[in-house]
Amino acid sequence: MRALLALLVIVVIALIAAMATGLIDIDQTRKAQSPQIRVEGGQIPAFDVKTPEVSVGSTSSTVTVPDVNIGTKKESISLPTVSVRKPDQQPEPAQNQQAQ
Repeated sequence: MRALLALLVIVVIALIAAMATGLIDIDQTRKAQSPQIRVEGGQIPAFDVKTPEVSVGSTSSTVTVPDVNIGTKKESISLPTVSVRKPDQQPEPAQNQQAQ
């Protein structure tokens, strides 16, 4: 990647030097002209968007975690919860799951 960047820099510097010394001479032979565009009427689109409702929370759960003394103990930690409800759906109660 560095070699490619270094090569690009060298080419740009060589091009600038060639133009500055007169080796490359660029003359405009025809003026540019923007196209004629005519717009009439029209209408922007309308959208009716229904998105699901996402709820993020946490619940307490007891999981087995390693102990520093090369053993395990049960410790209560807070686990994240996510529920998604489509716009035309009734809310569902969150279910508690224990990690195993």
